[in-house]
Amino acid sequence: MKIAVYSSLHDESCQQTVRYLLESAHSMGLAVTCHEAICTWLENQTLSSFSTHINLGEDTDVFFSVGGDGTLLRSLELIRDTEIPVIGVNTGRLGFLATLQADDIKVALQSFVERQYSVEKRTLLEVIVESASADITAFPLALNEVGVSRKNSTAMITVHTKINGEPLNSYWADGFIVSTPTGSTGYSLSNGGPIIDPNSKSLVLTPIAPHNLNARPLVISEDEVIELQVSSREDAYLLSLDSRIHTIPTGHKIRIQKAAFPLHLIRLNGDSYFKTLRNKLHWGKDRRN
Repeated sequence: MKIAVYSSLHDESCQQTVRYLLESAHSMGLAVTCHEAICTWLENQTLSSFSTHINLGEDTDVFFSVGGDGTLLRSLELIRDTEIPVIGVNTGRLGFLATLQADDIKVALQSFVERQYSVEKRTLLEVIVESASADITAFPLALNEVGVSRKNSTAMITVHTKINGEPLNSYWADGFIVSTPTGSTGYSLSNGGPIIDPNSKSLVLTPIAPHNLNARPLVISEDEVIELQVSSREDAYLLSLDSRIHTIPTGHKIRIQKAAFPLHLIRLNGDSYFKTLRNKLHWGKDRRN
């Protein structure tokens, strides 16, 4: 069995967890390949390493993302369509995606050896931008959400929205979010969007601080094609794909659709999405419930 390890290495807790993961894997006789940044940090030139999805290796069985949800989102650029299943080790704060705690790493490794886990296929979004720059076309995918928002202005933008070519609404707002079920507990939730079961095969459209109170979040099928066109007092606006931000000329159209492949997310036996919700949102722990 071979595991790949990726990490942001952003603080001491994260670094200690990476060391513990590597030591645990080696003690169990597992093959390990690390992102080149980890090898540089460890000053170890003998470790097998990768830098992109191209040299990640088809023989990799499990991809470990050590950090928080943001680290796991960034790991998508390394995994892409390799179908390598990923699990997130949480050294951050909330951790809806990175649900494995550092203390449970050895148990998780044993579960992988014994194949005691399942794989959830999480929908990805693909973005096609009119006259897109090379940095967008090189990796036009998002796991959580695609958003548009105002730039260099306190004035609202207008987001003209179509579904499968049919006009839906023109939202006067600070911005607009197209979220997957995976991302429904993120930016969309902060703006009043619903929590969506990852198995529901749907997307949610959530305006950000809309001027009209009748502009509410809308749940649609994941098979719909969404087209956005922004008008603004400024000559550009911001497009975000998860944590990656791009500047787009005002008036340029954006098409958002389900990607041709999903992300494979590992769920250990005994764990579940609803268990994660209960733990992270503290449901049932209020004495009034």
